[in-house]
Amino acid sequence: MTDLTNLLTRTAARTPVGPPPLAALHTGAKRRRRRRTATSMGAAAAAVGAVIGATTLLTPHPPTTAAAPPPTRLVGLGHAVIAVPADWPTNKSNCGTPRQDTLLLDDPTEAQLCMFYRPAGVESVQLANGGPRADFRADRTLEIDGVPAERQQTTCAVSKRLKTSVTFCSGTVFIPSLLVWFRAESSTDAAEVDRMLDRIQILSEQSGVPSYWSLGGAPTGPVVGKYTPLLAVAGLKARYKQVKSPSYPTGTILGVSPAAGTVLPVGSTVTVTVAK
Repeated sequence: MTDLTNLLTRTAARTPVGPPPLAALHTGAKRRRRRRTATSMGAAAAAVGAVIGATTLLTPHPPTTAAAPPPTRLVGLGHAVIAVPADWPTNKSNCGTPRQDTLLLDDPTEAQLCMFYRPAGVESVQLANGGPRADFRADRTLEIDGVPAERQQTTCAVSKRLKTSVTFCSGTVFIPSLLVWFRAESSTDAAEVDRMLDRIQILSEQSGVPSYWSLGGAPTGPVVGKYTPLLAVAGLKARYKQVKSPSYPTGTILGVSPAAGTVLPVGSTVTVTVAK
């Protein structure tokens, strides 16, 4: 045992011993800390990502709000009315041909002998008292709010002006018992014609001021005696206002107020201006 101890002592004395490798130890410790930190940060990021993903899945998306339909106004003749866009003007046409979206009622340009072409993308609704146009043909019958009506199917044709082709579609609804007809025309497509004619209604408590032009076009004779019954059928009352007019015979209607087509409660009074 003494010999072994002496041998180990002599060997240790001959073996050089340096300072402890503190720098290497610190470096290794830093690497381990960085690895642990990176691992911890990665785990934390994964956890946050999972939470965000779960929140995204669980949080409901706000509902998509549909665009509100444009406002409309009612126009009619008697108890038959139709809804048209509120911003449509009346009789924006040349020789009866609309130049923009418009309502056609007692259009003073319709009788003019000239030729204009409807631009693309223009819609119009025409209404009148009396029988329908000469080219009307009833393709089917239907009921509108319980009232029988006749429908001419929507047809389309291509009109050519120079190098421009415009598709023109039209359809008509005639209500025989009320002697009122509606014609919708479109240079967009046939579906637009059908949508416009689907807005026809029959109202019992409201009525549109009848047109006196239906009694023979522009007032050229004593028609007041024929117009009063139209007001009565519509449930409206007449108040007459006579004015001197050297241009028209006595009894000729010079105008009505509110204007033809205006929808009023039944029992309302319409002022009829008459030549004397």
